[in-house]
Amino acid sequence: MKSFLRNGKATAGLAILGVYLLFAIIGPWIAPYDPSARGNDLVKGPSAAHWLGTTHLGQDVLSQLLVGTRSVVYVGFLAAIIATVLSVLVGVAAGYLGGKTDDTLSVFTNVVLVIPAVPLMIIITSTLNDVSDTLIAVIIGLTCWSWNARVLRAQTLSLRRRDFVEAARASGERTWRIIGFELLPNLTAVIASGFVGTVIFAVLSEITLAFIGVVNNGWNWGTILFWAQGQQALGQDAWWWFVPAGLAIAVLGMALALINFGIDEFVSPRLRSAGKTKLRTARGRTVRMRIGFTPVLGGAPPPAKEPALAGEAK
Repeated sequence: MKSFLRNGKATAGLAILGVYLLFAIIGPWIAPYDPSARGNDLVKGPSAAHWLGTTHLGQDVLSQLLVGTRSVVYVGFLAAIIATVLSVLVGVAAGYLGGKTDDTLSVFTNVVLVIPAVPLMIIITSTLNDVSDTLIAVIIGLTCWSWNARVLRAQTLSLRRRDFVEAARASGERTWRIIGFELLPNLTAVIASGFVGTVIFAVLSEITLAFIGVVNNGWNWGTILFWAQGQQALGQDAWWWFVPAGLAIAVLGMALALINFGIDEFVSPRLRSAGKTKLRTARGRTVRMRIGFTPVLGGAPPPAKEPALAGEAK
């Protein structure tokens, strides 16, 4: 864990994500106005009274942004938890058990994999009268787990014949214990990477559904963009109406991507050492990386010169 936190990309991503989680918790409490309250200042730019301006109804954009953070973060993480649990159950079970179980679970995974997730979510949510954030998260989680399940199945297939797994099986360990204590610890990085990727997909899916007007169950960043697009904010040069929400989406995606990069570098030493000209060995010796030559250990004595032959000119 310490080596993972030493990674600059992972640390920066976790710090930014922590700010979003903080705003998701306290956002509705620190919002200066009710996000739905109307005012007399219509489509006004940033000012001391409204730091991010107002909408066509005089609503405070900053309040909408703060209140909407909770919905985005909640849906993203709940959907990722559901999808990750399903992908682990299906992918690891299929890869380790094999046989008919693998065939059945693989067919089921392939069927879900080819189903277009976003059109299916649009159909389901548009047919329901009352759509809550929890229901949206459940729908997203049930439709986006198949790809991670395929990855986990492939990784499990490569681990099931390793020596430590064979030793655990030969010693009489039960299947659930082998999976829980031998396989899952070696799949942690893959599971974490899939979780982060699912959060990104879930956030973008919820914002997409709100932006196209399929769901309208409160304020989130997609709702802000929906009203800004519907009221021609770009034509009115009301940049404060849509730019903050767009930046919030972009920065959150960047934070999650940095965490994902950090996980990749933590798992792969080759990625971790890319771009570095000096490395350290386990004994603390310096290794200088030279293109086209074998790495040279720093501090090593220079090679001894061959003795001159008799009669050779010195």
